[in-house]
Amino acid sequence: MEKFYFETIKQDKKTGARAGVLHTPHGDIKTPVYMPVGTQATVKGVYPKDLDDAGAQIILANTYHLYMRPGDDIVKRAGGLHKFMNYQKPILTDSGGFQVFSLAKLNDIKDEGVTFRSNVDGSKHFITPEKAIEIENNLGADIIMAFDECTPPEIDKNYATRAMNRTLSWLERCYNHHKNEDQALFPIVQGNMFKDLRIKSLKETIPFAKYGIGIGGLSVGEPKPVMYEMLDAMLPHYPTNIPRYLMGVGSPDCLVEGVKRGIDMFDCVLATRIARNGTAMTSKGKVVVRNGKYKEDFTPLDPNCDCYCCKNYTKAYLRHMINTGEMMGGMLLSLHNITFLTKLMAGMREAIIGDYFEDYCREFYENYGE
Repeated sequence: MEKFYFETIKQDKKTGARAGVLHTPHGDIKTPVYMPVGTQATVKGVYPKDLDDAGAQIILANTYHLYMRPGDDIVKRAGGLHKFMNYQKPILTDSGGFQVFSLAKLNDIKDEGVTFRSNVDGSKHFITPEKAIEIENNLGADIIMAFDECTPPEIDKNYATRAMNRTLSWLERCYNHHKNEDQALFPIVQGNMFKDLRIKSLKETIPFAKYGIGIGGLSVGEPKPVMYEMLDAMLPHYPTNIPRYLMGVGSPDCLVEGVKRGIDMFDCVLATRIARNGTAMTSKGKVVVRNGKYKEDFTPLDPNCDCYCCKNYTKAYLRHMINTGEMMGGMLLSLHNITFLTKLMAGMREAIIGDYFEDYCREFYENYGE
């Protein structure tokens, strides 16, 4: 039997939403799924055992950042990411393409690869599709992503076409260079904000999508309705036997809208990033605990949540932690936000299986208010 394979459990009759299971060597992943991001081989401020309690089934690590520090060779000598970070559930690594184009300085993009200077120390690097695969092979995640060119939303169609074609060319090189059967390679669809390019990219990517397919280049600054238009355009053309992964999307409303449009997997740093700044996602919408109105609020952050934060601490305490710069504040809110998103995904899955998905979504918007 294949080490990686996907099963569709139930398809919603009125939308593109579906519930499934992605089988991997490090465990099964029930979809739709939100994947917390552990950029530097750790989800900031959250212990691995607490990720389990929060319902996380798989986490991400960032290829670009780990290549810079400590180095993929170090991680390989440690026995791979699972041993290095002591996390035994599935791990996904992105290709580093987005960070090369967004963080690195003076990047020079050519068909052969990308030359750039590190955002860490200014050192010069040259990454080819083959090099990206070698780095990800060294890191040893269960799921790895092909090297792609991620473009900003304001570019013209000619540039978007060149970037899409370059991504397709790089994909073939990634596919041919990848030899590790213990890692599932996901290609990435590009095409910017042009429906015809998105469909063309998707169709030409499918032959390389054995285990799953990534949707990249969205949630990069474009209005949400534009992202939904792109997802609507692609929905009829997806293969049905593999998971679809919308990269870098993690706000609750976008998760709901993505699931409606047939997406199975999501990731985003948003949950922990806004937590460190004092913002919580709750069943009644966002709560900014640093605000003065919570100074004497001795009620739980979210009465509908059973996470460690909500069972044991009040808004007043969380406000105090955030406003005094104590790490505890960001840690508790990060744990809560991850729990909230994993429960949101689990709720959508149950609703799809139980044939009440549209009612679930309607109730979500009535309560969350976005």
